[in-house]
Amino acid sequence: MSEGATFRLKGRNPDVLTCIANLSNDEVFTPPEFANRMLDTLAEGWAAANGGADIWADSKVTFLDPCTKSGVFLREIATRLIKGLEPQMPDLQARVNHILTRQVFGIGITRLTALLARRSLYCSKHATGPHSVAAAAFGTKDEGNIWFERTEHVPENGRCKVCGAGSEFLKRGPDEENHAYAFIHASDIKARLGELFGGTMHFDVIIGNPPYQISGGGGGTNDAPIYQHFVEQAIRLEPRFLSMVIPSRWMAGGRGLGEFRSKFLGDTRVRTLVDYENAKDAFQTVGIGGGICYFLWERDNRGACRSVYHKNSETVGPSDRDLNEFDVFVRDKRAVEILRKVVSSKVAAFETLVSGDTPFGLATNFTNYRRDSAPRDGELRLYANVGTTRVKGAMARRAIEKNTALIDVWKLFLPVAGSGRERERAGVDLVLGPSLIGEPGSVCTQTYLVAGPFGSNEATESAASYLRTRFARFLISLRKPAQHVFRGMYRWLPIQSWDRTWADIDLYEKYGITDEEIAFIESMIRPMDAVVA
Repeated sequence: MSEGATFRLKGRNPDVLTCIANLSNDEVFTPPEFANRMLDTLAEGWAAANGGADIWADSKVTFLDPCTKSGVFLREIATRLIKGLEPQMPDLQARVNHILTRQVFGIGITRLTALLARRSLYCSKHATGPHSVAAAAFGTKDEGNIWFERTEHVPENGRCKVCGAGSEFLKRGPDEENHAYAFIHASDIKARLGELFGGTMHFDVIIGNPPYQISGGGGGTNDAPIYQHFVEQAIRLEPRFLSMVIPSRWMAGGRGLGEFRSKFLGDTRVRTLVDYENAKDAFQTVGIGGGICYFLWERDNRGACRSVYHKNSETVGPSDRDLNEFDVFVRDKRAVEILRKVVSSKVAAFETLVSGDTPFGLATNFTNYRRDSAPRDGELRLYANVGTTRVKGAMARRAIEKNTALIDVWKLFLPVAGSGRERERAGVDLVLGPSLIGEPGSVCTQTYLVAGPFGSNEATESAASYLRTRFARFLISLRKPAQHVFRGMYRWLPIQSWDRTWADIDLYEKYGITDEEIAFIESMIRPMDAVVA
């Protein structure tokens, strides 16, 4: 085919893949513009590792998207290769055939996305179809190099032991999509890819946007993150470069992500980390609590990580970071020096005073109490929430069997629900709602955690004043990846003496916080005085 032919992989306006990415959908489709940001980062990393060489001018580099949806990564890679390989492969059709058969590979996450990806890359849902741009090159290989085949979950105690999928997926028949993603369910991924694409196939670059979670049954907190399995499986393939876009929640929280976070932060092959506090800076129509990030992992080059943090309209970095300095990742470099000053004091953490979830065994929806009533003999004061309204009432003492030692002492009730995604929307954050004084003879529902015991009402008031400071809530925010505030998020908050009313000026002086650092803290944290309990 000559250069004057009408062949093009894209060029229509609007780009159909941009339209798909902008749909509100359970699947997070990558917009072409964001995919190209990641490819630019990859190209920079490749050039740095290869004496300035252009990855798009290398006819031997192989690419795999192991979780392809719309096929946007494969399409944009192919587009770049078509331009970059032109000097050494002048014939357009020969160049296209080479790229699509020898360089660009994908694994669909569902049957539908595999068809969609083939349509994006080959201009046909079948690689050998009459409209395919490389039909002759694929012979009878109808799927081309974008593979999909139904895979089954591995049941164990009512869930998939690989991905955590609940029984609703395990019971689905052969005609239903079960979301058992082939890439992460392969026990020997190297052997499996050898079967699919040839026994000697090795991928130089793995890139993609994996599924983020899967339902464990029951919804809500039963949903299990799964993106970490794609990252770990990709690393097992030992590509030269790996790049994936994943939720930023892994940095400080996320159900079952402790081991992954520890390994990832300790992996000095993570050379670039680009973090977006507001996920809408990456995916305009998809809300992802805690933000989104992408990384570049380089197999043969260890060292510090180049970190870039996007906070609304502000960009912090790039800066070289040791990802493993703390047990969670502090996203904003400007917060690190403040944190160092605090942790160097080596004072016991406020965390040691805080209970676990559901401190008295009463669920949020507990109703066996008399609302707006004073306790009688044998009853306790109960603090609860109905919707977003704080309420109190009276309940039977005998109903409490958990943490009974905390009943008849002075304590604080700490709201579990924090400020949600306020920082994403407005750039500032309340972090933690106002605490409540828990007098002796009081309990609470799961809406709260308990901090204590404190020796008196005055000491409890002192602790409450401490939590109202911007300084305290700033330290909590550094470990708070999403809305809820649990026990571990108080780990960097040092215990104080509970004999005074605390104010920010006292804490700034105590920890040597500079004027510039004060301005930074107060630019992030709203004063609590503006909030009515």
